Amino acid sequence: MPVNLTPNAIAMINGGDVNLKPLVQVVDIKQIGSAQERYRLLISDSVSTQHAMLATQLNDRVKNGFVKKGSVIQLIDYICSEVQKRKIIVVLNLETIIPDCEIIGNPKLFIDMTAQKALPNGNSIQPAGIGYNNPSAQNYGNNMQSFQPPLSAQKQGYTVHSFRPPLTSQNHGNNMQNFQSTLSARNHGNNVQSFQPTVQPPYRPPPSYRNHGAIMKNEAPARIIPIAALNPYQGRWAIKARVTAKGDLRRYNNARGDGKVFSFDLLDSNGGEIRVTCFNAVVDRFYDVIEVGRVYLISKGSLKPAQKNFNHLNNEWEIFLEATSTVDLCSDEDGSIPQQQFSFKPISEIENAENNAILDVIGIVISVNPSVPILRKNGMETQRRILNLKDSSGRSVELTLWGDFCNKEGQKLQEIVDSGVFPVLAVKAGKVSDFSGKSLGTISSTQLFINPDIPDAHGLKDWFDRGGHSAASLSISRDIMPGGSKNEIRKTVSQIKFEGLGRSDRPDWVTVSARITFVKTDTFCYTACPLMIGDRQCNKKVIRSGNSRWQCDRCNQEFDECDYRYLLQVQIQDHTGLTWVTAFQEAGEEILGYPAKELYLMKYELQDDTRFADIIRGRLFHQYLFRLKIKEEMYGDEQRVKMTVVKADKVNYSSESRYLLDFISKYPRY
Repeated sequence: MPVNLTPNAIAMINGGDVNLKPLVQVVDIKQIGSAQERYRLLISDSVSTQHAMLATQLNDRVKNGFVKKGSVIQLIDYICSEVQKRKIIVVLNLETIIPDCEIIGNPKLFIDMTAQKALPNGNSIQPAGIGYNNPSAQNYGNNMQSFQPPLSAQKQGYTVHSFRPPLTSQNHGNNMQNFQSTLSARNHGNNVQSFQPTVQPPYRPPPSYRNHGAIMKNEAPARIIPIAALNPYQGRWAIKARVTAKGDLRRYNNARGDGKVFSFDLLDSNGGEIRVTCFNAVVDRFYDVIEVGRVYLISKGSLKPAQKNFNHLNNEWEIFLEATSTVDLCSDEDGSIPQQQFSFKPISEIENAENNAILDVIGIVISVNPSVPILRKNGMETQRRILNLKDSSGRSVELTLWGDFCNKEGQKLQEIVDSGVFPVLAVKAGKVSDFSGKSLGTISSTQLFINPDIPDAHGLKDWFDRGGHSAASLSISRDIMPGGSKNEIRKTVSQIKFEGLGRSDRPDWVTVSARITFVKTDTFCYTACPLMIGDRQCNKKVIRSGNSRWQCDRCNQEFDECDYRYLLQVQIQDHTGLTWVTAFQEAGEEILGYPAKELYLMKYELQDDTRFADIIRGRLFHQYLFRLKIKEEMYGDEQRVKMTVVKADKVNYSSESRYLLDFISKYPRY
């Protein structure tokens, strides 16, 4: 079927028309960039072509085949920006009208020649697109000719017309105008021509800047655009958004010297989010100005690719404010911009989340532990508090609060729970850890909301009050194996060996019902470094220095007190065989029933060998459900399968009997 592209669309877009919504055709498409995947198009209105850049949120249109070479598309939202002294169209939104079509017309690259060129005799000539005497013009069959008024001629028997526009009263010389043929019209006769004259502005003499001072810059307000439409190809822009989070002021030192930096997150009425970062002198301008919850009008910043190691927002760009940037507080509250935006994940999905992933979660606080002091690697002391969350997915998870979170939200939560009330807690930007199961921890950009007034919180509270408080939930933190529920994968000791568990790329997680037959006591624990590295404790082995203090070679620091951590070698046995397993801190305490420090002092300081031996013998031949992580590791030049105890539960004989009866019922009968 015939397709009529929007006439003169390329010229009008270059002229600044952003409301045209033209029909154009994709005549070429090319993927560019390696770090940031982008697509560059060559679009046509059947006469002229122009390069365009596709916004990254539209990449899927190309990957899914909705936009390809020959596609006829309608540009819904777009801008025309100047990049390196040439214009490029940035397509922000489009609709595919015809997915596949033959190339329409014989379009040529659009050349913007709006500047007048002075002639020696005072006359001026203004070409427009494909016009008269334009070498890029083409003869389409016998119907389209190139003309330059006021000439008239005959060519091969076909009539050639000449045109001259009326002169205005402001013309001081003879102005010779070119006229553009409407190429989309197809004339089948030999004498029929269709021309559309361009509008000629009145002549104005070139401006004289002599003795007039500096030229005034364009200070008109920039157009407010959505955050999702921001891209580096725009010249002047402005966004109106609410500050949802503000980071601490941090100081750093590198090869360039000392510096300071802070950042804050923005949210606009369309749900777009982006991070803004300020350095050094810009920090002094804006740090005290920015307040969480307020709405600002921000413009004149530069966009750079977001560093995803530190930026969890769903935006590939990050704004860097500069000396010329402006940040203006909007005095009127804008109700169209939400206070906060969440993307909650059920606790059950955290089991399969990647380590160090940043996500939002909401749950009922069922327990809060006291805050304890922790010594960081830099020698500074901080606070740590652990609480537990559960939701309707049947899972619970540990949330570790660090620093100020312990004494602010953490203390408030403890007071609420101690009063017998279980509050709803929404966590914005929690960090996933996979150490001994899955858990969450706070980082500098984390935000905690107690009993927030949002539908998710009301729904969760209603579920809890209607019976969720007594619903069973399994902890994914040091309690169960990833990807499986409690006791899901039950194996015997012999099956571990015969099935080759642990020899694949990923570890195997199984449960074994067995009894302890032997415990090595010569190296049952070790002295550990108490300093913090990031959000984890160092835990490297420390030794006594010359001045009776403890020294860590990894942290290169000394301290008066150290930690004592289990490194317990245990032999376990079931009806099929026996094997050795290793139990670290939490699992070691579950097996022996004492903190490692207490047994260390008993054996090496008090030298009470009798009591120490009684404690060890008292644990022999007790039956446990051992949850094991099995993985092959390299020891020297030899590959060995290492089995680590993740959890050691004493057997509940009632539950174990039900499991065995169910297992027997499923066993085939002959």
